[in-house]
Amino acid sequence: MNKDKHKILRQADAVVISDTHLGTFGCKAEAIVTYLNSISTPILILNGDIIDIWQFSKSYFPTSHLKVIRQIIKMMEKGTHVYYITGNHDEHLRRLSGLKLGNLSIVNKLELELDGKKTWLFHGDVFDMFMHHSKWLAKLGATGYGILTLINRATNALLALLNLKKISLSRDIKKSIKKGKNTLTSSFERTVANLAIQKGYDFAICGHIHWPEKKTISNELGSVCYLNSGDWVENMTALEYYNSDWHLHYFNMPNENSNAYNNSNIVSDDMLVPNHKVLFQTMVSDIINS
Repeated sequence: MNKDKHKILRQADAVVISDTHLGTFGCKAEAIVTYLNSISTPILILNGDIIDIWQFSKSYFPTSHLKVIRQIIKMMEKGTHVYYITGNHDEHLRRLSGLKLGNLSIVNKLELELDGKKTWLFHGDVFDMFMHHSKWLAKLGATGYGILTLINRATNALLALLNLKKISLSRDIKKSIKKGKNTLTSSFERTVANLAIQKGYDFAICGHIHWPEKKTISNELGSVCYLNSGDWVENMTALEYYNSDWHLHYFNMPNENSNAYNNSNIVSDDMLVPNHKVLFQTMVSDIINS
C-alpha cells in the first residue's frame, strides 16, 4: 500500500519559496523536496535564484537537486500553478518573461489578490545597488558566500564529531551587520515598503537578501506588511498564505530518508546568453513603473 495516499498534507492558499540556489554546494535540496511534498497548494511561487546559473557547473548538479525539479513538475501535474519569478542568479531566464507553458508561468513580478488584499511579489535585486553599479562585486560576493558555506559545512562536521552545537558563519555575520541602524538590509526593506505603500499594496514580498522577515513598515502615506521568504541555503524558510494572512514558516527536517523519489528522465536545454544589462534595465522599468 502506498503510504503517500494517506499522508495528511498541510493546506495553503499560496506558497512562496526563493533562493534555493540549485546547483551549488550550499543548497539543502533534500529539505526542499521534503517540504514541497508536505504541502498542498493551488499556487506555488518560486521567487528567484532557484537555479544558480551564476555558479552553475556541469560537474555539480546532483540527483537530489534534480529531485526538486521533479517534485515541482509533479505538483504542476496535480494542478498547482507555478509562477517562476526571475532573480539575479537565474537572470538568463528573464529573456523568457511572459512565457506560459501549461501550469508554469515565467515572470519578472507577480500581483496576487487574495481575500480582497493585494500582494506584490518580486525577487528584490532591482533595489540592490551592487546589482546596478558593481555586478562583478556581487558575483564575487556570491563566490565568497559559496566558499564560506563549504567552510561552514566542514566546521559543522567537526563539531558533530565533538558533540558540539552546529553554527552558521554567514548567519552570524548577517546578524552582526543587522545590529547597525543604517544597514543595507534595513535600507532595502524601507525602499521596497515605500514603493509598495505608494502603489497601494497590502503585502510586499521579496527574496534576494536571504533574511526571512515579516514586519509592518509605515511612512507618512500609510503602511504595508513587508515579508521576505528567506532562503534554502541556511534558513529553510517559506511563506504560506492561509487564514487571510501570510505566515513565515521555518521548516525542520523530520528524519533522514523521510522522502525518496525515484528516477525520471530530465531534459536539459542549453540557454542562449542574453544582454544582461538590457534585460535588467527592462525589468527595473517593468517593476517600478507598472
